[in-house]
Amino acid sequence: MPPRWPPSEIGWRSLPTTSPTHIPHARRQQVLFATAWENAIGVPSADGQGYRGVQVVGVQADPSELPRVFQPNHPNADDDGFVTMPNVKLPNEMVDLITASRSYEANLKSLRMFRRMVEQALSLLRGLGS
Repeated sequence: MPPRWPPSEIGWRSLPTTSPTHIPHARRQQVLFATAWENAIGVPSADGQGYRGVQVVGVQADPSELPRVFQPNHPNADDDGFVTMPNVKLPNEMVDLITASRSYEANLKSLRMFRRMVEQALSLLRGLGS
């Protein structure tokens, strides 16, 4: 009998093997963003309205292999007793979440710094005009 994957305390029977739309073997979805380089070098947005921050280019399915778990009693098991599970991995999702959060914080901090610099420049100009 093949080993069960992965060896853990989590009961695999509780994990869904279909998506909310009941499509079996749901793949992780990855969002593709427009690169920051396009904004930095001055490439205008597609609608011609200038710079508008990060833009979603598309969504694609993660091409990584779907894990197979040996559970002969599962309703979605194949003839060999294996269930094909979604390829969503919680640690990877947490890393993506933390990365996005830190990127947002860094962008917000740089925006605040830019605002302070503009305010200081304006106060210096006001002082020269008096």
